[in-house]
Amino acid sequence: MLGAGAVVTGAAFAPAAARAAGGTTGTPPWLAESVLYQLYPQSFADGDGSGVGDLCGIVAHLDHLEWLGVDAIWVNPVFPSPLTDAGYDIADYTGVHPRYGDEQDVVLLVEEARRRGMRVLFDLVAGHTSDQHPWFLGSLRDDTDHRYIWASPEQLPEDGSLPEDFVASPGPRAGAFRKNYYDTQPAINYGYARMDPAEPWRQAVDADGPRRNRDEIFQVMDHWLRLGIAGFRCDLAATLVKDDPGWVETGRLWGDLRARVARRHPDAVLISEWGDPETSVPAGFDADFYLPVNGPGDGAPWKSLWHENPYFGAAGTGSPKVFIDAWTEATERIGRGRIMLPTANHDSANRLNDGVRTPQELPAAFAFLLTWPIVPALYYGEEIGMRMVDGLPEVEGSAGRQRNRTPMQWDGGPNAGFSTAPAEQLYLPIDPDPQRPTVAGQRDDPGSLLNLVRRLLALRKRYPELGTRADVRVLADGYPLTYLRGDRFLVTTNPRREPAAAAVPDARLAGARIVEDGGARVDGDEVVVPGFGYGVFDLAG
Repeated sequence: MLGAGAVVTGAAFAPAAARAAGGTTGTPPWLAESVLYQLYPQSFADGDGSGVGDLCGIVAHLDHLEWLGVDAIWVNPVFPSPLTDAGYDIADYTGVHPRYGDEQDVVLLVEEARRRGMRVLFDLVAGHTSDQHPWFLGSLRDDTDHRYIWASPEQLPEDGSLPEDFVASPGPRAGAFRKNYYDTQPAINYGYARMDPAEPWRQAVDADGPRRNRDEIFQVMDHWLRLGIAGFRCDLAATLVKDDPGWVETGRLWGDLRARVARRHPDAVLISEWGDPETSVPAGFDADFYLPVNGPGDGAPWKSLWHENPYFGAAGTGSPKVFIDAWTEATERIGRGRIMLPTANHDSANRLNDGVRTPQELPAAFAFLLTWPIVPALYYGEEIGMRMVDGLPEVEGSAGRQRNRTPMQWDGGPNAGFSTAPAEQLYLPIDPDPQRPTVAGQRDDPGSLLNLVRRLLALRKRYPELGTRADVRVLADGYPLTYLRGDRFLVTTNPRREPAAAAVPDARLAGARIVEDGGARVDGDEVVVPGFGYGVFDLAG
């Protein structure tokens, strides 16, 4: 446990688990000090007036991301798809859905981002395809095809029932296939870690089908990396090998893929959607997110900050200790890799401005997010405080997740500057609140959330003491959360509505210079922080 006064450093080491799993210790150094910006392409910017965002729209707004201080962009799937799960049901791994553009638009995005000092990451959905993918359509016609997990009629229960997660074949192949999430997403066969006589359809991880699939997925990765994509956020990364206690075989699979990528594309990164950095990073990933699910306490580190009796809540009844303890333990174990922390993503159906947390509470949250030694992940629109919107129509299998997928709010014009299409043609409706925040409305206001985020990102870039490689010393782990970065910068943040104070046993406090002023002040040997306040002090004066 990390108590008051404890220190965790950013020193790197290569854990034995990484070597055992076949992982590489050569994480590209650019990731460590990056800030990741996730943009949902269909909701970010519409460049052709169709009502749906596209690649040209992203290119047209790269100047905003450069101005903000973003280093890497994660773009959700833009591949051909029947869109039963908003593109996570892929029908062609190496194509581009026409509504987003074409391959040349990808090349343009990469080139224009690179010109601005940014990298582009794509999603890798390695665990399943669409049931319209040519692989699956071919498997439907060939009983000897093992691209997917099939159970033949004689392997299924005699009473006609189907095992959990199996879907009856749509024909002509008899039997049933295993799905990953929706019925339209057949699971690719990477084998099972254990055999079971009761499930005779299981194949070992080294069977011909699983081995072929690993090779094919690497070819998909290589295709995009050769076009300049800088790496992948890997969807449902923990689920590839089935019935895998401790994820041993899944770790070996990703370790092998990571090693192959490193040999051909040494600057590329793999970031997992796993939620458990202690497991995923030793398996070969360069970073993993803390998420609302999986990992310690089924997402407790993330939820304790943002969602369930959150520390960042006005009532002041939460605690940062759950996050700090989990982060500390993982950091000490993973060594080479990085932990990423989002406030929201396309799956969480959440935003900082969630209808409970108010706009005046957001600055204190960003003061923490952008000064703690993690790789921050900004979801589009969080930088202006876009809100979660209930009551929206279901679209493309959103299943309630559409509340934080509304179009980006660029300005005060029609459709908030997202699209020139009629409002009824938009992918999702614009937030109907007439007071909705916009980029244009905040850009020239030095007191805006947008400019605070920009200044904090600039501080992080300017001073390595605020990055992931410098140590952190927690001085107070209640309200306010107060910590020292790199033995130089004192950060204090008080997300509750009532004021708070913390002792700072450091003689340099009297001469500290405030570099980001959120109302915190020095009073003797204490920092006193108003409700929803924060402060970043330079103890070097």
